[in-house]
This record gives sequence, C-alpha cells and structure tokens, in this order.
Amino acid sequence: MKNIPLDDVDHVDRAVLPIGTDYAPGQLLDWHEHRRAQFLYGATGVMVVDTADGSWTVPPERALLIPAATRHRVRMLQVSTRSLYIEPKTVPWWPATCTVVDVPPLLRELLLAAVEFEPQYDLSGRAGHIAALLMHEIAALSPLPFHIGLPASDDLAALCRAYLATPDVTVTNTAWAARTAMSERAFTRRFRRETGQSPASWRARARLLAAVPMLRSASVTEVSGRLRYASPAAFTAAFTRAFGTPPTRFRPGPR
Repeated sequence: MKNIPLDDVDHVDRAVLPIGTDYAPGQLLDWHEHRRAQFLYGATGVMVVDTADGSWTVPPERALLIPAATRHRVRMLQVSTRSLYIEPKTVPWWPATCTVVDVPPLLRELLLAAVEFEPQYDLSGRAGHIAALLMHEIAALSPLPFHIGLPASDDLAALCRAYLATPDVTVTNTAWAARTAMSERAFTRRFRRETGQSPASWRARARLLAAVPMLRSASVTEVSGRLRYASPAAFTAAFTRAFGTPPTRFRPGPR
C-alpha cells in the first residue's frame, strides 16, 4: 500500500499493515497518535520526531519504533517512508519509549516488498510469511543513541525545543537562567535534576543531533564551521563519541 492514510485501512484484520508514503521536503506531520505501534523507516532523508519526553533524529536508512498511542510529531526532510503499523497485542516486546534502530539490508528489502501488499493480504501465502519475518527481524534490533531527553517542566522544555530548532553555540546558562527568572545556580541545579545533565552538556548534544540533517547537504568542514567547532577534526571526534560512528557516514553517496 502506498500513499494512503492509515485511517483508511486501520480496521483491516491484519496484525501488520505496511504503508509507503512520499513526503514533500520539509513537510511537518503535526502532533498526532496512532492506535497501533509504528515502525517508521526513512528510505531516504532525515526525520526529526518529537514527543513530550524528547526528540529523536532518525538518519537515512534508520527507523524509529514508536509505541502505540504515543503523541508525536514528525518533520520530514526529503523523506520517503516505509512504515509498519502493528497491533500492540502482537508485539508485547515493543519498547515503552521511542527508539532509533539500524535497518540491515535484509530488513530493508522486506520492507520494500511489504509496501506492495494489498490491505487484506494472504496470511498463509508469501505476504503473510514476509510480515512474520519482519517481526522477527525487528525484535532482534539494538537501539541507537540518536535521542535527547527534554525537561519535564513546560518552561524548561520550551527553551530546549527552541534550541533544537535553531542551535546557537553562543547561548549561555546565564541567558537561559534570565529567561526563566532564576539565578544561574538555581537554574543549573533544576535543569540537571530534570534531565540528568548540565545545560551546557545538553546543548552540546543538541548541536550534534542538529548536524545529522545538515550533513545531507553540507560537508563535514562546513557543518563543523556552522556549529562553531574549533576544527573539523574536533567535530568529528565529538560526533563519533556521541553516536559511535563518524559524520562522514551520513554524507550522501552511492547506496
């Protein structure tokens, strides 16, 4: 199934509904939720997914596991998706929070095949076996660290969401504290209590996540300059420490 709304087929008696969708560059899917769990795979481009608890950046050829009934929004940056919408009772092992995962070649090919299914595909035939194999492959995946948490309180969360939208290396704890009418010391203590890290560490990770979509259209040198790193080598080292892979892996190239 391609480019059809989930609501048109959600009633179909199939535990797994594969749907492929093409999105306009920069398209925003505003806050919504699904009755089913979702395996959201970006065959192309980068997705940024927000929930009340945090923000997930999904690099190309990775996917996000979204629990059922999780309110979220998605910004699509030149993305074509291959999603699976799954009845929650069939995946009791599904993570309780959103999780970014890699998509190995076998899983990718299964997803590409699955979006060609009719809504009421034959459970005992090829399509049914592919759907079952998809669940086995997804259950074996390990999480990737492309996530940043958000504070629980509305005022701090608003500061963080604004920063994620436009990361600015010149922002200081003093400036953030002033915007919340707190002393810098009290602000830092409260921020650490709600996130488990200092504001400066949080902003540094936010800038590295912001680099992922930048790398689709700019070189490592250009991105390191935009984010005010001392050198491309310093940016590469920080990126690799945070995500376990160098930024060059996210530059466009031959499949």
